[in-house]
Amino acid sequence: MNPVDPDEGTPVSVKIRERIQAARKRFHANDNIADFIRPGELELLLDEVEEKMKGVLGSLVIDTEHDHNTDNTARRVAKMYLKEVFQGRYVPAPPITEFPNAEHLNELMIVGPITVRSACSHHFCPIMGKIWIGVLPNEHTNVIGLSKYARLAEWVMGRPQIQEEAVVQLADLIQLKTQPDGLAIVMEASHFCMSWRGVKDVDSKMINSVMRGSFLKDANLRREFLSLIPQKG
Repeated sequence: MNPVDPDEGTPVSVKIRERIQAARKRFHANDNIADFIRPGELELLLDEVEEKMKGVLGSLVIDTEHDHNTDNTARRVAKMYLKEVFQGRYVPAPPITEFPNAEHLNELMIVGPITVRSACSHHFCPIMGKIWIGVLPNEHTNVIGLSKYARLAEWVMGRPQIQEEAVVQLADLIQLKTQPDGLAIVMEASHFCMSWRGVKDVDSKMINSVMRGSFLKDANLRREFLSLIPQKG
């Protein structure tokens, strides 16, 4: 006779949440929780979200049984959230190969524009924008490939976000990975929570920046970085 599994019948979301709480960690919308998801559980979570999304559609009084356009919408939405637009919550950071600064590079380097896609954590409406990253390395700085900046940005932005916090999260991550003398990030984005709903202003954009180290202390370096960014908009 097989022993009874005490967790049998418990939703996988509850199990994951209990692990996070036991570790006294946050699980806000823009937090990564990959460390608390065990192999195979993401597929179970996909099934759970699908079932709950069916309930949402039912509460919206949509006849998914007879409407050919929405008969599989719950599954598509669940897959979109977990494996596409919010994937940055559920998977580990992308592997980043770091190289020593053998040539002692110490000149300003700018990467961008990097196209980023996210969703606001207030309404789950899309955020579409571009990011420019400026790095001032030193002889101890780790050098990473240009494409890796885009991968890190995609991982951070692939969560429900607000733009101000997303840029800080990305800056913290790049700072940790590369340890430069200076780091600057500028993000410009359109927010569908303003253009699709609410005031329905289709032209307004949000621009914000983070300046660290030399970019914060040296006004000339900051001006050089900003002047080298192509005209936004």
